[in-house]
Amino acid sequence: MGVIFLNYYEIGQKIRKFRKAQGLSQEELAEKIGISVTHMSHIETGNTKLSLPVFVDIANALDVQTDDLLNDRNMITGSKAKNELAEILENCTTEELCLLTDIAKTTLTSLKKYIK
Repeated sequence: MGVIFLNYYEIGQKIRKFRKAQGLSQEELAEKIGISVTHMSHIETGNTKLSLPVFVDIANALDVQTDDLLNDRNMITGSKAKNELAEILENCTTEELCLLTDIAKTTLTSLKKYIK
């Protein structure tokens, strides 16, 4: 199947939508699932990775299926990402390709430092 990347921002926005639809504040939802309001805010803005236990707790607290919070629009498979990148690169000048290569190398080095 390949690598799957989650779009934490989109997931967070769906959580926010369901929370607001139920008239809950971030504080109330955070209290229901036993996390800090700051953590809840970071989840909704996609500024933190969402652990599976917390994700399930949020779905349960909102009385929604996890599939309602997580669907195909939130996942990009490795092969799809490679195809999208190839399409982008096809339309680049040589100078743009060199710059993008440097950016990709630097980004990958940074990611490997922080994602273990």
